Amino acid sequence: MSILKTEKEIGIMAEGGARLARVLRALENAVRPGVATKSLDALAEKLIRSEDAAPAFLRYRPAGSKKVYPFTLCTSINDTVVHGIPSGYMIREGDLVKLDLGLKYRGFYLDSAITVGVGDISREAKKLIQVTEESLGRAIREARPGKTLGDVGYAVESFVKKNKFSVVRSLTGHGIGQSLHEDPYVMNFGRPREGDELRIGMVLAIEPMVAVGTGDIKQLEDDSFVTKDGSLAAHFEHTVAITKDGPKILTEL
Repeated sequence: MSILKTEKEIGIMAEGGARLARVLRALENAVRPGVATKSLDALAEKLIRSEDAAPAFLRYRPAGSKKVYPFTLCTSINDTVVHGIPSGYMIREGDLVKLDLGLKYRGFYLDSAITVGVGDISREAKKLIQVTEESLGRAIREARPGKTLGDVGYAVESFVKKNKFSVVRSLTGHGIGQSLHEDPYVMNFGRPREGDELRIGMVLAIEPMVAVGTGDIKQLEDDSFVTKDGSLAAHFEHTVAITKDGPKILTEL
C-alpha cells in the first residue's frame, strides 16, 4: 500500500531533490573521455555530503541483490542498463553513460537518473536518449490525481514503441519516501485506466529504461543488469509527487 506524504513532507523532499539535482548536474559536467567512473563516484559522495545529505545507495541492499552496494553512484555504460559499478573504466568518446543517484535528506530519500552521451555519439544513440527522456516527460504528465499507474506505464511504452525501441519491462520504478523503495511498483508499460489509482500525497520514482534491441536483460555477478543482445540502453528518472495541482517534479532545480 502506498504511503501518502503530507504537504510538509513533500516540501522537505523538494529541498532534498533540489540538492540531488545540483549534484547530478555537476556530475554530468564531469563526464568526459578519460575520466574513470570511480572518480565520478568519489565526486558524487563528496558533493552529496556538502549538501548536508547522505548517499542513499552506499551500503544499501536492493531486493534480489546478493550483497550490499558498495558505492554512492551507479555508472552504467552502453549496454549496461542499471546498477553499473564504478571502476577504473575510462570513459570513451561515443559512450552512453547512465548516472543513477540517490540521497537521504532530513529523513527522506530522493532518486534520479540521467543518460549522458559522450562527445560524438551515433544518430541512433542520440535518438535513444531523446526518446527515453521524452517518455519520462510523458509519464510525468499522467501523474495526477484520478489517473492510474496503467496510464503512466502506457505513456512510456506507447511512445517508446512508436519510435521503434523497447522498454526494459523487468525493471521498474517505485514509491519512495522514508524508505528508498516503497510500494507501488511503477511499471513502464500498462493499459490506460488500469492499475492503482493515483492519489494526492503519493510520491513515485518514475524511471523509463529503454533499449535499442529487444529489452531483454540479464543480471551479472556484480548485480548490474545488461541487455541480452548487447544493444544500447538509456535511463532517465525523476522523483515526482502527486499533488492537487498535478505532478510536482521534486528532483529538479
